[in-house]
Parts: sequence; C-alpha cells; structure tokens
Amino acid sequence: MTGYLRPATLADAVAAHAAHPDWMVLAGGTDLMVNANHRSAPPGIVDLCGCAELRGIVRDADTIRIAAGTTWLDIIGHEWVVAQVPILAAAAGEIGALQIQARGTIGGNIVTSSPVGDSLPVLLALDATLELASPRGRRDVPYRSFTTGYRTTVLAADELIAAITIPVPAAGTRLAWRKVGTRAAQSISKVMAAAAIHVEHGLISWARFGLGAVAERPIRAAAAEAAATGRPPDADTGRAVAVALADEIRPITDVRSAADYRLEVAQSLLMRFVINAGKLP
Repeated sequence: MTGYLRPATLADAVAAHAAHPDWMVLAGGTDLMVNANHRSAPPGIVDLCGCAELRGIVRDADTIRIAAGTTWLDIIGHEWVVAQVPILAAAAGEIGALQIQARGTIGGNIVTSSPVGDSLPVLLALDATLELASPRGRRDVPYRSFTTGYRTTVLAADELIAAITIPVPAAGTRLAWRKVGTRAAQSISKVMAAAAIHVEHGLISWARFGLGAVAERPIRAAAAEAAATGRPPDADTGRAVAVALADEIRPITDVRSAADYRLEVAQSLLMRFVINAGKLP
C-alpha cells in the first residue's frame, strides 16, 4: 500500500474517491479485513472513519435519516430507531459480536451487498432509500432497486453512499423480523425475513416482505406480498402467502443449509408474520 487519505468532510471523501477509484474505501473494515490476507494490498485507502458527516441519525416528521458511517452499536441503542423501526435495531443486535457492532457500519453492509447481510431484508421491508454522492451531485435510489445480482449494485464507480432514509411507518403497520442460523448468536444466516404489514379495517392494505439467504441477493417477495393484500391477517392468508412464495423463490443448497429447508423456513416465517399481524392492536 502506498497511499492513504482520511477526509474530514463528505465533499473531500467524494473527491478523494473520484481521484483514486482503484483505492479501497474503508468504513468499519469488518468485511474487508476478513479477506485481507487472501488478496493483494490495494494501491491506497480512502478512510472514511474521520468524516463526521457520515455518522449520526436525524429524524423529521416523516423519515429517519441514518448517515452511512453510523455503526451498528449506534443504531441498536438509538431511541428513534428503537421506537419507530425496532426491527432495524433487532437486526443490528444480531450482527457479529460487540466488537463488530462497534466498528461495522450500515453503509458498509449495504455496499458489500451479501445475500446474507443481516440488515438488508429489513431495509427492503422498510422501503428504505439510499442517498448516493459523487462529483456529479447526489441522487436517491430506492434500496429495492440497488442490488442487481450477487454482490453487484447500481453504485457507480465514483459514488459513495451518504445516507439511508427510512419512512416512519404509518399507524397500523406491523413490523416483524427473524434470523434463523445455526446458533443464537454470531451465526451466518440460513434464512432471514422481515415484514412490514399494514392492517386497516381488519384487512391487509399492503405488505412488504424482505428475504435474505434465499437468492443470489436480498429480495422483496412480490408475489407473496400480492397474495396477502386485501385479505385478513389470518391463517388462511398465511397459507396463501406460503404458496405464492414457493412459486417465487428458488433457494440453493450450500454448506450452511439445504434448499428445501430454506424454502420451508421462509414460508413458515411469512405465515407467522401474517398471523401475528392480526393479533396486534
């Protein structure tokens, strides 16, 4: 490694990244360091850890804005996150050990774009939007459109993620999250599922289901969402959702789990989310 920059502002970070597109962009480093001994050293590093603009959580009447360099530990204990989008706090609490939570960032998790990234199904269910910054300005991209394949995204070579914006859930929205792994903590997921289900006058007016570890990228289960919409949140609707999901996803078998198991667990989780949505006030 021959180069190192530690920009203090987002504008400086964008400029440094644009000037050195082949340099490693370092946020928390918890993913990058895992493979550090198995690849060539980068020609340089743009270290974002000193950029105050990339850390912090702000709320207005309608949204919660989380700067991309905000750590999981910041998210876990933040009162607005816990009160308004508790499934994000819950997912953050299952990411690695305390040391990882203190270093890892939400933006890094999004850029890495692993199909087993713990926060990603939650961001899908919450209909998050990403704010991307480059020398050309800023643009907003719905997270559901961000990941295009296995660890591939629409992020341009000169762009950085500046922030994640999450709409404050409307009254009547039921949120749910579940991670299934080999053990209760510090485990790579076999299946993850998150849901935002809006119930009005006894019927599901809309639903968003985010799933992880069942495809080459985190996905929204659109057919399952359609199967839930307009129906009461009960066991019959849960079964309809499960049937729709079976036609929609094609999990793989790998060292962590079998395809049949992944499908069955994903179906069971969505059924449970739908049924529980009918039990909440």
